[in-house]
This record gives sequence, structure tokens and C-alpha cells, in this order.
Amino acid sequence: MESSFILTLQIVIAVLAGIGAQVLGEFLRVPSIVFLLLFGIALGSDGLNLLHPHELGVGLEVIVALAVAIILFEGGLNLELRALGRVSATLRNLVTFGTLIALLGGGMAAHWLSEFPWSIAFLYAALVVVTGPTVISPLLKQVSVDRQVATLLEGEGVLIDPVGAILAVVVLDTILNSDALPVAVFSSLIMRLGIGAIVGGLGGWFLGFFLKRAKFLSEDLKNLVVLAGVWGLFGLSQALKSESGLMAMVIAGIVLRASSLPEERLLRRFKGQLTVLGVSVLFVLLAADLSIASIFALGWGSVLTVLSLMFIVRPISVTLCTFNSTLSWRQKLFIAWVGPKGIISASVASLFAILLTQQGINGGESIKALVFLTIMMTVFVQGLSARWVAKGLGITSSEATGAVIIGCNPLGRLVGWLFQEEGESVVMIDTDPEACDRAREYNLQVFESSGLDADVLEDAGLESIGTFIALTSNGEVNSVLAQRALEEFSPPRVLAIFPQNNGGDREETGKTKTKVNQAFMTQVPIKKWNKYIIDGQVKLGETVLKEVGLSFQQAHLQAMIRAGELLPLLVKREKGLQIAIASEQWQIGDKLIYLLHDPRPKLLKRLSGGTSSSRLALERLPEVEEIPLAMPLPD
Repeated sequence: MESSFILTLQIVIAVLAGIGAQVLGEFLRVPSIVFLLLFGIALGSDGLNLLHPHELGVGLEVIVALAVAIILFEGGLNLELRALGRVSATLRNLVTFGTLIALLGGGMAAHWLSEFPWSIAFLYAALVVVTGPTVISPLLKQVSVDRQVATLLEGEGVLIDPVGAILAVVVLDTILNSDALPVAVFSSLIMRLGIGAIVGGLGGWFLGFFLKRAKFLSEDLKNLVVLAGVWGLFGLSQALKSESGLMAMVIAGIVLRASSLPEERLLRRFKGQLTVLGVSVLFVLLAADLSIASIFALGWGSVLTVLSLMFIVRPISVTLCTFNSTLSWRQKLFIAWVGPKGIISASVASLFAILLTQQGINGGESIKALVFLTIMMTVFVQGLSARWVAKGLGITSSEATGAVIIGCNPLGRLVGWLFQEEGESVVMIDTDPEACDRAREYNLQVFESSGLDADVLEDAGLESIGTFIALTSNGEVNSVLAQRALEEFSPPRVLAIFPQNNGGDREETGKTKTKVNQAFMTQVPIKKWNKYIIDGQVKLGETVLKEVGLSFQQAHLQAMIRAGELLPLLVKREKGLQIAIASEQWQIGDKLIYLLHDPRPKLLKRLSGGTSSSRLALERLPEVEEIPLAMPLPD
């Protein structure tokens, strides 16, 4: 009874520390792996001596295997095939040629700088070719880089994990069976990848087929069916060929997502929670089992080895693998900078250390120590600096410009023209041929199609554009369009004119912090403003909010908005031009561009010097600029 309580206590401590590290990471907006490593080391034998993973015995290997299976499956489940298709050539290069370059470069660095024997050096290199999704995904949530870069890094992290782990197993087999021929080594690698791909592909398809037709199952039970199925596929693949289960998990996740399950969002949320739990417990346990003395015993040569991987091998790999891509030099530099190692490297290194020791081969503990040193250096240096590097290179999604506008009605054309006048790219989408022709008269790029067509949105460049806005005359349609764009492309700013009974609604996704915001004002009578524009009963004005009299200026503007006389369109700040948001508070220095209702008859406007031209001129209007001063209080 006492021994079972000790094991229970070990797991409880690991869970508490792991979830605590996740909470702290969220609160401080720092990659949680930083605190997972620190908490694990602090609780281990070199710290408070509360956590002793070796007491779990074989149970530790079981926990590692099952948790890694869920982590890789969840990574595959989160991969978007459409997004991967846009970077497929570069991603293929990174997973294939990039792996080979990392293996050769890492092996040479470990041999020459850390003075490892060639066999142990290449085993270390095989363990650290991976860039795990358990580190990359949280990092990208914190940094929010543009979609193309995020897709490439996430795809690399998920796909290279099983490749790297299987490669490490092959290298280990070669060490343990030194008389193996190169052909046998290569065939072993291909066999593991092939068996894993077949089992994962067929198993993922069957799971999707079953879940679509099992209408009698509740949503919660479906989640558990998938969990049982995933572990079942992992066990089957492992039984057919050791370590092939890693590839099976990734492929099963990709295939299951491609089956378009109605419950996909709930399934991804459930598996995401399991992944967070698995990563938290594993990192804490593996870090607690690490000997700090073994890291210091490596010497400065090992530090130079890791620095070589980070600043020589990784940049060379990215440069060669992205040579013919459409990525800018800024995007390539960020990808070269970000290559943190994760749970796969740590878990496989820990298992290999045990196997090498059992076989009487020296170097197992040294490899484990060097792998953890690599994880710590890459996570602390690259992980903590990624946000500043992305901002310095100007590739964060918040800095993306341009707009995709659904609706070529008069108001949509006017907003598009204003963006274009500021030098930003604009794409208009509408199904009405006549409205599209009118938009082309403004020299706007127009797609005559539905805004629900993901291929059209992709061709419009939504993956790299900063703003999406749905401006059709139907509020319900706008809500659907905005939510679809958010789910498929997650642009930094998603806006719509909602139904009047749904004004101001906001939706937030788990993957990003993007929200669907109500454009312009709380309730927009778009048909009325379109008629004003057609009849020429509007003026286009701008005003700057000044520190002196700001509250009176804001109150005056809000009064005109409530009266239906003014429609705020755009706000110009240091970061550029943005659509006015109903719930947003304007700031000092903001330049507000708006429409002002001018109900005078057209003939009177012409006699008074007005213009009937469809091209509105931007001007400072006395109706808004001349704000009455506050009356002095009586003595």
C-alpha cells in the first residue's frame, strides 16, 4: 500500500507542477515549456528532491509512449491540408533535405566540438533534427506571425517528429548491430515509415467512416472512441514494426481531419486538452530525472555544439530548402531563427539512455544531457526572443495590411477606394455582375464569386492580408461569411455588419485571438447609407481627435452617430489604416474618416457649389470640426 501511494504521489506532483507551469506561461505570455523545465529540475533530485521518476520503473516508458501517441495524433489533427498545399514544396524540402542537413551538421558538430564518437554523435543529431509541435504551437500563439510562416513551422514540427524519432531508432539499431549493411538500415527506415503510413491512413479513414454513421453515440462518447481508436492503432503499428506507431499517429490525425467530421471542433478541443496534460506531465517527469551535474560535465564544447546547430546548421538548412520559394527574406530569417526542440527529443533521448546503458554502451547519459541542454538553449534563446524577432522583422500578423471586402455595393466600393488611396492592396468579392463592374470602374481588383468559396478567398490572398470585412446588405450572410473566413484563414482583423439583433457580437477561436467584430457602429442601416451614396446625399470627411477638448469631441461624434447623421468608416493610426470598430474607444491623435449625411436636394447642392460626382473628396467638414465649447459653470 505504501509503495502504491508513493507512485500515486509522484503522478500527482507531476500533474500539479505541469498544469501550474502552463498557467504561469499563459499569465506571463511566455512559452510554457520554459516553466515545465524549471519546475521539473526544481522538483528533481538536484532540487527539492520531491520527484523521482525512476520509481515509476517501466511505467515511465508506458506513460511516455501513450502520451507521445496523443501528442502526434493531435498535431496531425490540427494540420490544415489546404494551408499545407500552399507551402508543400518548401515543407517537403524541410522534412527531407532539411532533416538530412541537420543530421550531417549536428553529427559533425557533436563529434568535433563535443568530442563524441561518430556513432554517438549521429545518434544525438538524429534526436535533435525535430522541431516539436508541443513547443512550436504555443510559441506561435504567443507571437502571432503571418499565416504562411505559421503554417510552415507547424507543418514542419508535426511531420518531422515521427521522421526524426524513427531516424533515431534506425541509428540506434545500427549502433547496436554494427555489422548491418547500409541497404538494411535504409530499408528499416522506409519500412517503419511505410507501415506507419498504411496503418494510420486506413485506421484514420475507418474512424472517420464509423463516426459519421454512428448517430447513436453522444459527442462525449465519440471523443473517447477516437481516443481508444488512436491508442489501438498505435499498438497495432508498434506490434507490426517498432516505432512505426509514431508515423501512424500523424497520418491518422491528418486523414481523420480530412474526413470533415461534424464534431471536428469538439474533437480537436478534447485532444488538445489531453495533449496539454500529456506534455505537462512528461516534461516535468523527464526534467526531474535529469542530472544537472551531467550537463556541466559536458563542458563548453557542448555549448558550442548547440550554438552551431542554432546559428549555422539551421540557417543553412532553411536557406537551401526555401531557395525557390515565394517567402521573403524576412520570413526565411524568422524560420531560420525558430527551431526549438521539444518533447519527442526529450522522451526518446531518455529511453535511449536506458537502452544504451542496458547494452553496456557508454554515452547514454551524455546524449541525454546534451539533448536536454539543446532543448533548454533553443527554448530559452529562440522561444523567449521570437516575439521581438518577429516584430523587428515586421512579420507579425497584426502588421499585415490590405483588405478583402465582400460586397461591391456603394459602401463597399467606397471603403475599398479609401484603402486603395492609402496604397494598400484591396480585393472585392461579389456575385452581382453589375456591382462588380461598378467596382472595376474604381480600378479595384474584383472576383465575381461567392465569399464562401475558400479557393476564391485563397486566390484573393486572404492568408497574407490584414483585414476581412463582410459588407453585404444581409446581416445573417455577413455573420456566416466572417465566421467562415475566421475558421479557414484566421486573418488578424475580421469584421462584418451583423444583423441588428446581433450587433456587437464577438467570437473568439481557441487557436488565435482573432475576433469577429461589428464594423463601423452598433447597428448599421446599410441599405439606407447605400441609398444616400447613390443619391449623392453624403459628404466624405475626416477629423483628428485632439487632446484639448477630447471628451467634447467624442461626445459630439457619438451624438451624430446615434442620430444617424454620421457613419465612421476608417481610423488611421501609426500602424496604418483600419476599419472603425463599433466597440472601440478612439484615442488621441486618431484620424477618423467618416460619411456625413447631407440631405440637401441635388439642385440646391449644385447651385451652392456642391458636386454630383460619384468620387467623393475627403475634406474637413465644419459640421464635425466646429464643436461647441462647454459652457462655463455659474459662480
